[in-house]
Amino acid sequence: MKMRWTILHTGILALAALLVLQILWHAWMFPPPAAQRWPTLAVCVLPLVPGLWIAGRNLRRGVLVGGIVSLFYFCHGVSAAWGDAPVRTLACAEIALTLI
Repeated sequence: MKMRWTILHTGILALAALLVLQILWHAWMFPPPAAQRWPTLAVCVLPLVPGLWIAGRNLRRGVLVGGIVSLFYFCHGVSAAWGDAPVRTLACAEIALTLI
């Protein structure tokens, strides 16, 4: 049986891409001071995990939870795009992924 690609699959893919973006942004490209690195990554990555985990059992519910959590990332992206010029490109990517 062939699985067809749905908008829900696109949503969960965007959620996974948002998780990867957070790791790249806060651990590699613009890391905080060493003492704050792990707490920052925890705050940025852990809220995305339940949506991805739930999607393994129920895709529709996982995308719903991920979409609700993405509201936080949308606000973060908008404030970073307006206030921090070096990360503007990453912030715009974050905004785009949350809107998907």
